[in-house]
Amino acid sequence: MPELPEVEVVRRGLERWTTGRTVARAQVYHPRAVRRHEAGAENFAARLRGCRTLPPRRRGKYLWVPLLHGQDGPSHPADGDQPTTALLAHLGMSGQLLIQPAATPDEKHLRVRVVFDDEGAGELRFVDQRTFGGLSLHSTVVGDPEFLPAPIAHIARDPLDPLFDEERWLSEMRRRGTTVKRALLDQSLVSGVGNIYADEALWRARVHFERPTQSLARAEATALLGAARDVMNAALDAGGTSFDSLYVNVNGQSGYFSRSLDAYGREGEPCRRCGTPIVRRSWTNRSSYFCPVCQPAP
Repeated sequence: MPELPEVEVVRRGLERWTTGRTVARAQVYHPRAVRRHEAGAENFAARLRGCRTLPPRRRGKYLWVPLLHGQDGPSHPADGDQPTTALLAHLGMSGQLLIQPAATPDEKHLRVRVVFDDEGAGELRFVDQRTFGGLSLHSTVVGDPEFLPAPIAHIARDPLDPLFDEERWLSEMRRRGTTVKRALLDQSLVSGVGNIYADEALWRARVHFERPTQSLARAEATALLGAARDVMNAALDAGGTSFDSLYVNVNGQSGYFSRSLDAYGREGEPCRRCGTPIVRRSWTNRSSYFCPVCQPAP
């Protein structure tokens, strides 16, 4: 599943190609793609028509586009002209948001098409092979400066967010009485960190995934958070991590951070620090990759 860097790469692409445009029409080709829009596919398409898009935003693995109703809305809202609706997107396992020229043949797994009134700048397509992702329209949280969709109001900020509260994270993580990797994947504590970047951050910080959170000294916890920031920033610079053709940016290009992974997916390969073979362990229906020497078990 795409994690913070992959979703941020998509958000940046959308910001470049969709901001300030007006929706001419939307077409839903598979109802599952809008299943989180409770009023159904026809209502989804009807409500999008005529909306003007503001710069997209992201929290963790979710991204959304605030919408101004009516074709004459400004590209940046003035006081009293705030968006009350947002187009929320979750990519799931295989979702792709692509900007394509109208003449481009339809993708095999095209689920939703959004056409803008300036068709020459490309249309937005939601393509999803496994249909675990989806699009939906939601009311925004009243008074929220980021026009946050109500269904994701409980999601914590991510480590790259300037408003991320590190002190609160340190306190809550230790108070939960869980293991370190579970804490990293807990979206109510910190968002955007998934299995890949959790393993990479733990390797960089030399922390075993089953260390109890209470056992982390403040310096260790701070170093772990810094490692998570560093690895996700490095992944952003590389366009994200792609293991197959399912994750791509809005132009259909794959990221190449998989070439720089130090732990994840490297079972049996030598640790880049000490040379010990990387080990894989089953963990909550996933896998954890670590160095048994650099990351000693508790």
